[in-house]
Amino acid sequence: MITVADASPRPTVGRPGPRPHAPGTARTVLRVHRAALVVWAGLVVVLCGWLVWATESAGRDARAAAEVCDRAGPDLCSRSIVWVGHSVTVGWIGLLTSYLFLAVAAYTGGALIGRELESGTARFAWTQGVSPTRWLAAKLAVPALVVTVGATALVLVYRWAWSAEQDPQYHGWMSDDAYLSRGPATVAYALCALAVGTVTALLIRRALPALAVSVVATGLLGYAVAQVRASFWPAVTVTTGQNGELALPTSAWEVENGALVHGHQVPSLPVTQCYGGSTAHTRGCFDDLGVTGFYTTYHPESHYWPLHLVETGVVLAVTAAVTAAAFWLLRRRTA
Repeated sequence: MITVADASPRPTVGRPGPRPHAPGTARTVLRVHRAALVVWAGLVVVLCGWLVWATESAGRDARAAAEVCDRAGPDLCSRSIVWVGHSVTVGWIGLLTSYLFLAVAAYTGGALIGRELESGTARFAWTQGVSPTRWLAAKLAVPALVVTVGATALVLVYRWAWSAEQDPQYHGWMSDDAYLSRGPATVAYALCALAVGTVTALLIRRALPALAVSVVATGLLGYAVAQVRASFWPAVTVTTGQNGELALPTSAWEVENGALVHGHQVPSLPVTQCYGGSTAHTRGCFDDLGVTGFYTTYHPESHYWPLHLVETGVVLAVTAAVTAAAFWLLRRRTA
């Protein structure tokens, strides 16, 4: 007996299903990590609200007290003291904003990438029609957008609070709380922390160790960049003779100072031994050491943006390199 075979195609075992669309993958990342998204959004809102309160309420009180202090005169009141409370509040918020990238590194290495590699969730996703490259792209793109939006909001609000309401006699542009948090370097460090945490998790594949190593590695990177920060833009050098005094701007960031020995700059030359006696003794001591004058190298406040933007570019370059290394490492591990 001859039978006619069914013309409909039979399903093939192991054939992958349709590839999910990118928006669906992004929604999956948001759904899995919605708790972290809520915490991040809440943190940004709280810090921005705290800044607004410090500027509109505490700053207004400090400004009124400063006006009373000006009328009383410097002998009865110190203008800088009445601004201490407001400056401390804004300073703490700036410090938190500057170092939020450590929290980003911790979450990326521990929960975002490390936990899914350790539990096998990532490998299961790769069997459902999502390639490892698409999986990692979604894992990085969605947090990068969220972090960029939140960090940008913090930077904008902090710049408003720092520049509009601070004591005019305060010049802390180079301090830890104000240097990073007033520009795009805050966003660059956060994105770099995301990339470093990803590479660490791909290498270690365990959540808690990856969390710890990510924080340490990102912190060391920030420390290393800070050590060479002064060289990102040419500094200004002023010199004077043996008896002269170096006049620097009140907001100057001193990078190096020392003595001029036969026309050459010698930092940290022990010349304190020359002081304490007569003028002739001091001058003779200088002559014996070969000191012809003194110098100071510094950055004026006008160098803030050149220094900041160059540092931002350096950190973004590191971010791009580390991100490329993450994709290369993933392809090698899953080949």
